[in-house]
Amino acid sequence: MLSVLSLFSGAGGMDVGLERAGFHHVGLIEIGQRQRQTLELNNVGQLLGDGDVNGLAKVLEPRALGLAPGELDLMAGGPPCQPFSMAAQWAARGRQGMLDPRAETVVSTLSLVRKFLPRAVLFENVKGFVQGPRAAIGYLKNEFANINAETGVRYQLYVQMINAADFGVPQNRQRAIVVAIRDGVEFAWPAPTHAERPLTAWDALWDVDIETRPQNRGKWAELLPLIPEGSNYLWLTSRGQGPELFGYRTKYWNFLLKLARDRPSWTLPASPGPSTGPFHWENRPLAVEEQLRLQSFPDGWSVAGNYREQTLQIGNATPPLLAEILGQAIKRCLTRKPGEKPSLIRVPAGKVPAPRETETAVPLRYAGLVGAKDAHAGEGKGPAARSLSTVNSESDVSLPAR
Repeated sequence: MLSVLSLFSGAGGMDVGLERAGFHHVGLIEIGQRQRQTLELNNVGQLLGDGDVNGLAKVLEPRALGLAPGELDLMAGGPPCQPFSMAAQWAARGRQGMLDPRAETVVSTLSLVRKFLPRAVLFENVKGFVQGPRAAIGYLKNEFANINAETGVRYQLYVQMINAADFGVPQNRQRAIVVAIRDGVEFAWPAPTHAERPLTAWDALWDVDIETRPQNRGKWAELLPLIPEGSNYLWLTSRGQGPELFGYRTKYWNFLLKLARDRPSWTLPASPGPSTGPFHWENRPLAVEEQLRLQSFPDGWSVAGNYREQTLQIGNATPPLLAEILGQAIKRCLTRKPGEKPSLIRVPAGKVPAPRETETAVPLRYAGLVGAKDAHAGEGKGPAARSLSTVNSESDVSLPAR
């Protein structure tokens, strides 16, 4: 069995997928206390130290794991995405990328690569990790080139944007995948299997066993029955077909966003607000078991903490099925042996029931809001964009020196 060192293990999404692909964990690095509890609940593997990648990068040596440099088959993980996320681009002092203090974990990860010299490296992250002016990809390319020059190995990088739904995950989730392969071994990306017929939210949720159905909170929850499946607050604007309660494009896309049974889910957020979807077609937040299904976790996976803490872990996780497929591709690359059918893929559920009828009567507490509303002024003209333009004009951001 091939060996893997897991970094930023989180709720174990990457880890269960790689284990299903035939990798054995020599250690897991995770700093979050709730996440560490989740990993222990599911017996994923041995947690190393206190889980601080920055600290462990200074002291952890291959021999501590019974390895010599170059013997580890795979180092895998997803460094914290906040410095590269879409949300960061609209935050005060955003667009810092590798200058964000949280990006120090990327520097530490490359320090561990330099020590272990694994045969393969796998990163999973958001689009901004590899695309855009503050992406980390330039730093990664420079560092792998430095490692090659310093150690005499030959790493080659492969970078691709992948939609998890194209591979059988019942969720549209665009992720940046970076694979580094050592010493001239060529890597072949797995071919999409579900691009034409993706699995749907109904396929994932039709038979899920729910322990507790979460209740709505927040002042807009009672509007959900007015919105059809697959729609969001735009239904309640001048360009929708419901009563006009909001200005067109004046809210975030996932405001009052609902699942459609006959389509994959939208991306599950890690820290949703009370009005942030996707919501279930039953007009309520998704239960933990439903979130796990939409992420392709195996049934019975335990997540530590309260509902908010569980949602955070699940939303931040790598879809296990995607990790299994990528793991199989890396395994084929390293062993030259054919892969097996992914074990975490679900069978389509069959005919999808008709959607619920949408209510038309506006609840009394919102009746005073019905009426004409101003639409968004246009791209780059909103208050957030104007503020961001001012902030970014104040500084010139460049990559840090190693």
